[in-house]
Amino acid sequence: MQIQIHVAQPAHAVYAQAICDLMAESAKARGTGIATRKPAYVAEKIMSGKAIVALVDGELGGFSYIETWSHGKYVANSGLIVNPKFRRLGLARKIKGAIFNLSRELYPDARIFGITTSLPVMKINSDLGYKPVTFSELTQDDAFWAGCNSCPNVDILTRNNRMMCLCTAMMAPSANEARKMAVDLSDMIVEG
Repeated sequence: MQIQIHVAQPAHAVYAQAICDLMAESAKARGTGIATRKPAYVAEKIMSGKAIVALVDGELGGFSYIETWSHGKYVANSGLIVNPKFRRLGLARKIKGAIFNLSRELYPDARIFGITTSLPVMKINSDLGYKPVTFSELTQDDAFWAGCNSCPNVDILTRNNRMMCLCTAMMAPSANEARKMAVDLSDMIVEG
């Protein structure tokens, strides 16, 4: 099996409908909240180079994209999906690592966050340096929260004034914050 992880290029826009179909199938199979996306929205992320596409032997294997919030202060890695046909190949980890690195490259001052109900995604996020946070630490941009309107659990989020839901919120420091923490840590080691 040949696995290729790509920063999305315009030629990958042909996969937009298949990506949306995989998201809808996954939401239905898991019975949990996954906000729906429209093919035009996914295609825009692909065309702008703000997405990762995984191909397995030339077939769509998985996907994730970047969304910015609060004037670039926050970045969300969203829409992670793996084709069920190619599960157990480590694709989710590879895609998450690639979208995380792309986010830090494109937005070095932005904190990276996500919300998920998926335990495997939480584990991958943790390995990348994300920490659980309260919803109040996330962007308060209304446009971000509007994305939850298509989730079947939006009533939980709404009645809790966007302070909690079934998803777990996780956040990683920006690339620049991470570099500063590494320098500070090395200074502490040298001094110690």
